[in-house]
Amino acid sequence: MARAENASRKDMTQTPHLFCFGLGYTALALARALVEQGWRVTGTCRAGSNADAARSMGLEIVIFDREHPIADLEQRLTTVTHLLSSVPPGESGDPVLQAHGAAIAKAAPHLQWIGYLSTTGVYGDRQGGWVDESSALTPSGERGQRRLDAETAWLALPQPAHLFRLAGIYGPGRSVLDTVRAGKARRVLKPGQVFSRIHRDDIVQILLASFARPNPGAAYNVCDDDAADPAEVTTYACELLNVAPPPEVPFAEAQLSPMARSFYDDNKRVRNDRIKQELGVTLIYPDYRVGLAALLAAES
Repeated sequence: MARAENASRKDMTQTPHLFCFGLGYTALALARALVEQGWRVTGTCRAGSNADAARSMGLEIVIFDREHPIADLEQRLTTVTHLLSSVPPGESGDPVLQAHGAAIAKAAPHLQWIGYLSTTGVYGDRQGGWVDESSALTPSGERGQRRLDAETAWLALPQPAHLFRLAGIYGPGRSVLDTVRAGKARRVLKPGQVFSRIHRDDIVQILLASFARPNPGAAYNVCDDDAADPAEVTTYACELLNVAPPPEVPFAEAQLSPMARSFYDDNKRVRNDRIKQELGVTLIYPDYRVGLAALLAAES
């Protein structure tokens, strides 16, 4: 905490500058909010991606993926005050730290804030029970283990990262409303199964709250107040859209992809007290009903 506070005092006259590895759905929303506040934002896109939308927002774009490391990252980081990674680990590990761990470690003591977007998958399965940030980290699958390994690596920096364990993300253009409209919604029944969710805009406000109250090494569960049955969420979306819900399908009979089926391996309820008590966050969308209704209202 003291290091972050000293860096903050040292750079009070410096224009805040976020460097973001991975300008995806959530990171772009954060970047948009920061640009509106006068921040400088640099972010990475993969080779071959369309970065025009990001550039139109006033962002500085750098190409990065495993095959395209950033040649001048050490120099770029000299003006950076905040660093965020939303890049998921692959089979061989975290691509950001593998390519640029040394440069990030060198810059870490001078940064005001470092963040890593992880997932609640690091907790594994709790058979519907509760977890909080002090719970044991026992991922149940390979993807969860990769996330845990990445968290460990980001915590090992000279200034450890803040960890944000995200639940399932939804928001404009990416919600069950869109799935229902596309005719791809399903109601898979697995008694007792629940998933936690979080609206994209609540993730943004939580990250901004952490910027204001840095606590290097802290982990935060980022989810709303209502872990719910996914079939129940689909039914509610259909009610909002005034369409008939899809038929119910028992889990044992559902023809799910291996990826989709893996999500049902974990069943837990995630506590979010820390974002409220430590960061002072009041969720804009405390449950899926409020969030989906707001999305629909915004469209009209």
